[in-house]
Amino acid sequence: MKYTAVVPIVEGHGEVRAFPALLFRVRDMIAPKLTLKVNPPIRVKVGKFLNSEEEFYRHVRLAAERAVSLKGHVLILLDSEDDCPRELGPSLLERAKRIRNDVSFVVALAYREYETWFIAAANSLRKVSGLPEYLAPPTNPEHIRSAKEWFSRYLPNGYDEIKHQWEFTRAFSFAEARSVRSFSRFLDKLEPLLTEGEPVRY
Repeated sequence: MKYTAVVPIVEGHGEVRAFPALLFRVRDMIAPKLTLKVNPPIRVKVGKFLNSEEEFYRHVRLAAERAVSLKGHVLILLDSEDDCPRELGPSLLERAKRIRNDVSFVVALAYREYETWFIAAANSLRKVSGLPEYLAPPTNPEHIRSAKEWFSRYLPNGYDEIKHQWEFTRAFSFAEARSVRSFSRFLDKLEPLLTEGEPVRY
């Protein structure tokens, strides 16, 4: 049976739980017979991770060592906020490869936030966690500067990152979320990784 492993680096408390669930959903869609092991995500403080060479080196090296021991890949998932993924992504990949050029790295950036993917798939999230039946995505989800605040307007007790990222990750439509480029690119990067090919790089 085919096997692969992923060691994620993420930035939010919500992604620590939600991102493995997303990876298994993608596995079930792309390669359901694949045995996938997801290492508990390494959470970073994104400002320090991006701007401190010491912090970047420490976390990437740790993830790389785990990936080698598992015979797998390092997958860095961050929110790009206002940065262009096509510029930030290659830069992060190059920096990671300078630390360990014998390890397979994939860099996936959500523009602007992980929750932006949920906004694009808002139709599929109606009634989930108390969201209204009339929920619909805006014309351009990537123009929303705070996706968490957008959801808070529709949830009875506001948006809870840990609770709702997990619940929405399990429910949102991939087909709808593909309307935003960053999610489409994320799936495109994962497909060769989960089919044991070389991961797509920037």
